[in-house]
Amino acid sequence: MDYLSIKALHIIFVITWFAGLFYIPRIFIYQTEALSKPEPEKSILQAQLALMAKRLWYIITWPSALITAIMAITLLYLQPQWLDLPFMQIKLLLVGVLYGYHFSLHHIFKLLQDGVVKYSSMQLRIWNEVSTLILISVVFLIVKKDQLSWISSVLGIFAVVILLMSGIKLYKYIRTK
Repeated sequence: MDYLSIKALHIIFVITWFAGLFYIPRIFIYQTEALSKPEPEKSILQAQLALMAKRLWYIITWPSALITAIMAITLLYLQPQWLDLPFMQIKLLLVGVLYGYHFSLHHIFKLLQDGVVKYSSMQLRIWNEVSTLILISVVFLIVKKDQLSWISSVLGIFAVVILLMSGIKLYKYIRTK
């Protein structure tokens, strides 16, 4: 398989991985909120959402995360000089953070599958935005490479965080009305 085909597969599986990372916290939020429903609605929702989470996590998200890593390692094996570039080192650091986030979601997944709720739906809504911040950071880093100024990057990330948090607060306000 040629370099560009591997790169295309890498991008495809990054997209499917992010799809899982974006959606699984939403399911966690719904699972948490289902606890406040009366029976039998509560039990029906809990069973259905647990099944949805299990299928999403083990059929889409985990395989995509693993294939993404395999494709990335293959790309770096074929083009090892990329490892010498500062933007690639930062990207790999961000990818490490993303895998840490993935593992944190796995922990929450296991807790919820066991019926243990440790986080409120609001905490999960905020945690849901972490993957968005990482995605934005990596995309800008990859597109702009070494042209990216640290000051504008940091200010941009803070602006996105403020917008996301404002959106969460607005959504909470609208829901409580």
